[in-house]
Amino acid sequence: MPKPFALFIAAAVLLPAVAQAAEISGPGKVRDGDQVVIGGKLVRLAGIDAPSRDQLCLSPKGERWTCGVAARDALAQHADGKTFNCQVVRTTKAGRPVAKCTVDGEDIQQWLVKSGWALSYTKFSHAYDADEKAARDAHAGLWQGAFIAPWDWRLRSKKTTILGATKPPHGARNILLASASGPVAPSPDCTIKGNVNTAGECIYHKPTSRWYARIQMKVSKGTRWFCSVEDAEAAGCRETRR
Repeated sequence: MPKPFALFIAAAVLLPAVAQAAEISGPGKVRDGDQVVIGGKLVRLAGIDAPSRDQLCLSPKGERWTCGVAARDALAQHADGKTFNCQVVRTTKAGRPVAKCTVDGEDIQQWLVKSGWALSYTKFSHAYDADEKAARDAHAGLWQGAFIAPWDWRLRSKKTTILGATKPPHGARNILLASASGPVAPSPDCTIKGNVNTAGECIYHKPTSRWYARIQMKVSKGTRWFCSVEDAEAAGCRETRR
């Protein structure tokens, strides 16, 4: 058989599999404000960025607010258990699919941004810029309080702008940046402690762990709160052996 023809046949056989791999559909279990588990696969919603469950914001009254949990709960109430139809647009370095999804024909990313629970992720797309402006003008979701952009929070950037309608009190930036590492758990959902041992390994400790109470949560020690074992292991941590 001529080689070009063999390659054509091979491509024809593989094409359906590739096309199928680029589509993910099924009932969705909301994990975060921008992450959903579909058929056992963790899918990140494309074009948007929502606060992680352990990110803190400030409420309209200037009080600590678990905005990451609020974003997750808002998405869960709106779409948990419903069928997500997703088109994969890229994959992360870790191999995680990033996809644009609809639920009952609705662009779920647009709903999140317009409702104020996520930002337009302009590093990758400007598709939801107008929806973000609408949410900001309406003081919807995150915009009713004070917060920093999720991408700046992950980097702990001290140069970040504080967003939202609430005038932040003195020292607000330190509160917002240190929320995942400070002495107080950001929410009742996020009580797993992560620390770095003398060998440079990231170790996580559940509340039932023997040394849990002895782990001091300090930014200078490189500690961090996690909301689940999956989150801790995704960050490269392993469970303590004692």
